[in-house]
Amino acid sequence: GTEEIYFATFHLGVDGGIEVTASHNPMNYNGMKLVREDAKPISGDTGLRDIQRLAEKNDFKVVDKNNRGSYKKISVLKEYVDHLMGYIDFKNFTQPLKLVINSGNGAAGHVIDEIEKRFVAAQLPIEFIKVHHHPDGNFPNGIPNPL
Repeated sequence: GTEEIYFATFHLGVDGGIEVTASHNPMNYNGMKLVREDAKPISGDTGLRDIQRLAEKNDFKVVDKNNRGSYKKISVLKEYVDHLMGYIDFKNFTQPLKLVINSGNGAAGHVIDEIEKRFVAAQLPIEFIKVHHHPDGNFPNGIPNPL
């Protein structure tokens, strides 16, 4: 999700990141969330208009095949959950707790699963009740618009 692309961009120290998204649009539309170095969002005021002008001019330099960038699939899920868990003081969990978690048709399900594993490993008295947990791009439980 959005938080993960911000985290990954900062954590990996890369020049930018792109997330396919558009939760505020009808389900047959997609968009891209663009993030620059240090997890700074790219918006109309911070570079998006510059990108638009470049695209409209269609004046791109040809990149030599030997100088092209590369693509490498990696996961920062462990590091992301480590980061999230750093906000939790485990000493505060002395009473049993039930948490109902709506993963929004699965968008956050993989993160929730990893967090649950951490709680189980720490033997904390927490029960996760997962709602709309598995990915389903048809959004049968409502569109994932946070507004």
